Amino acid sequence: MAGEAPRSNFAAFATRLLRTDDSAVLRLRRRDEERVEVWGRTGFGVLAMRVLTGTVAPESVVCSALTALDSIRSAPSDPTGYVDVGFALDSAWRGALPPRAGFSPVDSVPAQALREVAARGVEVGRETGGPAGPPPSLLDSEVASVTGGGATVPLTLRTAFALEAMGFAADGPEEPVRVSTTATWVRIDARYGSLYQRREAGPGLLV
Repeated sequence: MAGEAPRSNFAAFATRLLRTDDSAVLRLRRRDEERVEVWGRTGFGVLAMRVLTGTVAPESVVCSALTALDSIRSAPSDPTGYVDVGFALDSAWRGALPPRAGFSPVDSVPAQALREVAARGVEVGRETGGPAGPPPSLLDSEVASVTGGGATVPLTLRTAFALEAMGFAADGPEEPVRVSTTATWVRIDARYGSLYQRREAGPGLLV
């Protein structure tokens, strides 16, 4: 990843991911000849992905988020673009990645609404959680329902937390996030990245 902007964006992604899981790994996958998909599983069980300018060899690499972040921090504007990702950690990545195509658009929702849900979820989590954080039943709560294109898609508190934690949505009351779906995945596209969650209904509504 050559250039200060891609390296800074990479560092921001890894930093935020590590705040949700201090042992997080990254999966780097070639998008095309000039772009790389940077994937991570947040501590909320939601996949986060951002496309950045760069190259990777081999076509897919799994590495420690902390190791890659340390490499970027040590050379924030390295003209060669080299990023030391350390040892390959392929066995640390569980599950297949979502498909690149085949998602059907549902509708857009205000990012601010999900931010407000996340803030309320933090308050409830402090009341009901323990040392390990909010209970799974709270994280799986359905906090919004998006309808369009002949489909109704529930969004859980996991998604609201992940959107806020990764900083993918820009500020502003009118800033939208777009929801699309396949039979097995829900995708939330925001200005600075995308989130992916398995289509599993939560036990109840938070708001």
